Amino acid sequence: MSYVRTFLPWIVFAVFPSAQWQWGALAGLLVAVVVTVQQRRTAVHLDALIMEIGSAAFFAALAVIAFADPHSAVHPYSAALSSAILALIAGASLLVRKPFTLGIAKRTTPREVWGQERFVRINVVITGVWTVAFTVTAGALGALAHAGHGHSTTATLVQAAGFVVPMLFTVRYVAAAQAKAATR
Repeated sequence: MSYVRTFLPWIVFAVFPSAQWQWGALAGLLVAVVVTVQQRRTAVHLDALIMEIGSAAFFAALAVIAFADPHSAVHPYSAALSSAILALIAGASLLVRKPFTLGIAKRTTPREVWGQERFVRINVVITGVWTVAFTVTAGALGALAHAGHGHSTTATLVQAAGFVVPMLFTVRYVAAAQAKAATR
């Protein structure tokens, strides 16, 4: 559930029809703000909200662009730009040694595990996979947009795969790590 909540602004943005991208951007912004405020009220630390805060900033900028000029040259590339921003946020979280998945994992992991090198390393790997997936997705969506298919069924499938593949990896990798830990 944590990953769905984390990426809810992007899901909301994706379900809006391309012709109403400005409203999708505004809805993404509102959802990002609501999720962030709701999580902060339940004492979730900022390190667990890296993606939500980055999402709010992106959707704020995109909404300004989209409302200022609904026919902006950004529009055909909005899906590619979204994935590129996700890759940037995820990659930056690795660079500052605070993988965005670490905060999410802490929500369901006992506090005594948080500082363990193995726990951190697992989250570095998971965040790395998400970063690569977002980067590949951004490239594929950019190529589709350049070819005039930025808002096609193919683009939607690529965008969905950009979330599903790393999510499946995360579930399986965590399960394998837990099984390995149980045998120790």
